[in-house]
Amino acid sequence: MGLILNEETKNGSDPRIATCRAKLQNKRSKLNQEINKELRLRAGAENLFKATTNKKLRETVALELSFVNSNLQLLKEQLAELNSSVEVYQHENTKDVMPMIPLGLKETKEIDFRESFKDFILEHYSEDANHYEDAIADFMDTRQAMRTPLRDNSGIGLLSRYYNQLYYVERRFFSPNRSLGIYFEWFDSLTGVPSCQRTVAFEKTCVLFNIAALYTQIGAKQDRLTTKGLDAAVDSFLRAAGTFRYINENFTNAPSMDLRADMLEMLIQLMLAQARECLLEKLDLQSIENRSIDVCCDLAQEASQLSECYSNVHKLITNPSVKDYVPYSWLALIQVKREFYAAMAHFYAAKGLLESDEVTSPTTQTLEFLNVSTRVDSRVENDVERRRLYGKALLREALVIHEECQRLHRMCRELKGKQALINVLRTAHRNVLQIYTGIDHEDDFQEVLDPLKIQPSTKFQLSLTPPDFTAHRVNDLFKDLGPVAIFSAKRYWTAPRLVQLHRGKQTEGFGFSVRGDAPVIVMFVEPNSLADYGGVKEGDFIVAIGDKDVKWSCHEDVVSLIKKSGDTLNMKLVTSMDGNCSKVTRFCFVSFIGVARI
Repeated sequence: MGLILNEETKNGSDPRIATCRAKLQNKRSKLNQEINKELRLRAGAENLFKATTNKKLRETVALELSFVNSNLQLLKEQLAELNSSVEVYQHENTKDVMPMIPLGLKETKEIDFRESFKDFILEHYSEDANHYEDAIADFMDTRQAMRTPLRDNSGIGLLSRYYNQLYYVERRFFSPNRSLGIYFEWFDSLTGVPSCQRTVAFEKTCVLFNIAALYTQIGAKQDRLTTKGLDAAVDSFLRAAGTFRYINENFTNAPSMDLRADMLEMLIQLMLAQARECLLEKLDLQSIENRSIDVCCDLAQEASQLSECYSNVHKLITNPSVKDYVPYSWLALIQVKREFYAAMAHFYAAKGLLESDEVTSPTTQTLEFLNVSTRVDSRVENDVERRRLYGKALLREALVIHEECQRLHRMCRELKGKQALINVLRTAHRNVLQIYTGIDHEDDFQEVLDPLKIQPSTKFQLSLTPPDFTAHRVNDLFKDLGPVAIFSAKRYWTAPRLVQLHRGKQTEGFGFSVRGDAPVIVMFVEPNSLADYGGVKEGDFIVAIGDKDVKWSCHEDVVSLIKKSGDTLNMKLVTSMDGNCSKVTRFCFVSFIGVARI
């Protein structure tokens, strides 16, 4: 019955495994539950405050409200601090690499679908609900497992398979005209505030968000000191951005803050910036042993482009509709990165000028393009001293920006404890200062050139990777109900009725014609025939012949079973209560199937 997942693919991660990320997610889950509890207390206190006219009681309730609000603020601050714990998601070998920003997963409560699904199967499909207990249990097990997915591609696969299974479940059980009483409750990944809806669309959106969040964690944990690790990180961040874009384009009016359009757009641009950051690190890594002035110019332009990307993310994250819901450490880290890569752009350009023995005309044109404000002095091509002055101006500007970067870092309490970030900022500043000190002479009375602004430019064209649901195909767990295009929650039929036709001799027909596949449909009933008198109607679906279920049987098999029945034909038929159902079925399933007269 349907797809039975093996234990390795069906189970999520073991909550008892005490990895740093598992502990963090466990703490986040508990905080979400505490926030939900305090929100319920506040709602009850507010209602009581509005309803009562007793002055003493109102004073007591007002005091209780102040305590609840204080607890809520404390819990939200703790959650924000957990969301700032980016270092636990980084690779263990990247202690001196700029940290990335991953997202925590949305939490959800366990749901018991048994009674609701079994009642619907009995009432809507007129089937024995006990026959589907294993299918319901498999679906519930998959949902339970996807609440704690492994932080790797198997976790992505688990979430994707559950998302695909929701396609069948939604069409089987969620009628637009009837509520099952099933509520999907999810906690906001950033604030911990719960949101609840009855629609499967909300469940799908939250699962997609967790797929994207998992990609951000996978990207952050890659070893970015290797080319392979950087490629994997770029792929993960682009997949996260593509999934966020898919949510933004296909799901609207989400009740949760982390699913709103402005928040998703910020997350998309953040992931693209982090992907571009990895590409810059890859270019730096590959060229570290043989770095010509042209390569330095490329690095400078890429670093300037990255700084501009983080400047754009900063504008999005400081939007009032977004700023109040993200951890302050995110905002601070984005500011730090914006300044850091602006400084690195000047540093790379300075290195190219100072370490090159000869500058050719094409390189001079490149240098002119780097400077957005003024054209580079034409004497730079052959004048070593002139190149030194330009390099010195670039280094001086890099030092100023690095100092601003370190000031922004010191202003954020959460960032002050990130050792990897501290190491990166100190190393970069020390490298610039060391070179600048080596070329800055006390008796240097030559003109001081204005600092150059590096023109942003990139050779990397990023393409978002949307979620690939076809890579994680699933079978319909409730396949025995029949083809989902016909036997779905939005269509209605009469209860299956048994029709028994008995003919006197083999040469006499039953008096009806059938057409189509899965299910076979009665196309014509001859007037005054056995079928007519027996209650067979045009448009009836044949769901069983004798004891054999034929909802999935092809045309030839059904005709063969009818012919083998002999003089007595026992059929189970259902009649559509939807006027368009027969027409749709005829068009979709039987356009190229011949009619068989029985």
